[in-house]
Amino acid sequence: QVQLVESGGGLVQAGGSLRLSCAASGRTFSSYAMGWFRQAPGKEREFVAGISSAANTYYADSVKGRFTISRDNTKNTVYLQMNSLNPEDTAVYYCAARSRSVVVTAAAYDYWGQGTQVTVSS
Repeated sequence: QVQLVESGGGLVQAGGSLRLSCAASGRTFSSYAMGWFRQAPGKEREFVAGISSAANTYYADSVKGRFTISRDNTKNTVYLQMNSLNPEDTAVYYCAARSRSVVVTAAAYDYWGQGTQVTVSS
């Protein structure tokens, strides 16, 4: 079992930055692929970024160049640095884990956090 707890969400003005954190329980964190997803009201949950156990990174086109995913296996934590935020980035952001490679399909992930709200004002 892996438990995930997100933090770092909040209200920010357009053009601003936030860093989300996802703390994971368990001794096998380093072997998991981690993903960040988001869900805006009335929309489906969408892939934002992912990082493999080997620290290879993947991004949705909508955030490429603005967001950076990273992981610190010594702290069992994955981060999402979000820069140049715009109102379209407003959503609940979720951290997810799976024991195989990074994929963009939410249903393929085994463990989920409770989510953290990110609101970007114009």
